[in-house]
Amino acid sequence: MDEPKYRIRARHTDSTITVYQAYRPEIGLPAARDGRFPDAWQRDRMTWIKPSFLWMMYRSGWGRKEGQETVLAVEISRAGFEWALRHACLSHYERGLHADQAAWKRELKRAPARVQWDPERDLHLQPLPYRSLQLGLSGEATARYADEWTVSVTDVTPLAHQVHALVRSGDLAAVAELLPYEQPYSAGEGALAHLLA
Repeated sequence: MDEPKYRIRARHTDSTITVYQAYRPEIGLPAARDGRFPDAWQRDRMTWIKPSFLWMMYRSGWGRKEGQETVLAVEISRAGFEWALRHACLSHYERGLHADQAAWKRELKRAPARVQWDPERDLHLQPLPYRSLQLGLSGEATARYADEWTVSVTDVTPLAHQVHALVRSGDLAAVAELLPYEQPYSAGEGALAHLLA
């Protein structure tokens, strides 16, 4: 199937979308146990959420990079996710989308969320010719994410390690059965227009 350059692909239901993050165990394990982020989680820092499981595997080295040893699947409300998209700014200046660099900088400073489109990854974590959404949350968006939008938090580190072992052994058929099923996500009419380079 031909993929457009920009598309959100995710596990989702009628009311939720699953995003991924990776943390050190002191943050990730309590979050998964309690279904919410612990007090040690830093609300004053930007937190990046990723709808793509394989992009998270690329970023975290299959959950083996230092500080990213616990991979979390965080199910959040679609309403919250779409609020973040509506209030987001592209993380880089794009001629034709922004009036000028100064206007983009003002928008970036005000926005509680920002978007990056990075190359999606294949099973060997090599870049694909289409892009995957990364959504950075700060300020109001971070608070809403932690306190309002989060439905569940699941530790998927064992899955990450299992998939990695199968990829390394060449058993890609078994991998296909284990991978989270991600499909195109419709964010509603015009929701991404201000975020497409």
